[in-house]
Amino acid sequence: MLRVIAAVSVALTLAGCGGESLWASDEEVARAVYVAPPPPSVTLFTVINGRTGAGAHTGLLINASQRVLFDPAGTWTHPAAPERNDVHFGMTDRVVNFYRDYHARDTADEHFYIIEHTLVLSPGTAELLMQRAMSNGAVAKANCANSISAILRDVPGFESLPQTYFPKKLGAAFGALPGVTERIVTEENDNPGEGHGVVMVDKKGRRIN
Repeated sequence: MLRVIAAVSVALTLAGCGGESLWASDEEVARAVYVAPPPPSVTLFTVINGRTGAGAHTGLLINASQRVLFDPAGTWTHPAAPERNDVHFGMTDRVVNFYRDYHARDTADEHFYIIEHTLVLSPGTAELLMQRAMSNGAVAKANCANSISAILRDVPGFESLPQTYFPKKLGAAFGALPGVTERIVTEENDNPGEGHGVVMVDKKGRRIN
C-alpha cells in the first residue's frame, strides 16, 4: 500500500491537550468542506492511557450540514483539515482515520487507545452542536473535556452530562445516554500494521505511530 509520510511536532505529549489559536482562510475552508452521508450524529472520542488508565484527551466529531472535528487544545493537525480555533474542516473518512492513527498507538514508550461513543441526532441538534463548537473559540491547555462538556450540556438531550475536566468522566456519562453505541479503537484492532496509509514521523524523521 502506498503510504503517506506526515511530519508532526511532538514537543507536547502526543495524546494530551495543548492547542493554540489558528484561523484558516476562507479559501482553505471552502476547499476542505466535506458533507458526509447521513444520519446526522456526534461522536465523542475519549483517549485513554493504556498504561495508567487515565483519560488523556477528548475530541468531538460532528456530522451536521458538514462534518467537522472539534479538537479542543489538541495537538493533532493535518494539511487536508484546515483549522479555525480547534475546529477542523474536511473530515472525510480517511482524515478521521488519520486522527484515530494519531491517538491509538502502541509503542515501546507509549500505549493509548480510544473509546468512541456515537449518537444519532436530529439535523437541527447536529447543526446546533456544530455552531456551538465553531463559536467557542480557542481552548486553553488541559481544558479539552471541560470545553466539550460545556458545549454539550446546553443542547437538548445532553443536559445530564457533567461539567468536568476529566475525559473519562465525560466519556462514561456520554456513553450512558440512551441510544449511544460504543467502539474501542486500538492500534491492534484498527487496521494493524497499515495505519490507514499514513506514517507519522517527528521532526527527526522517527516514526511515532
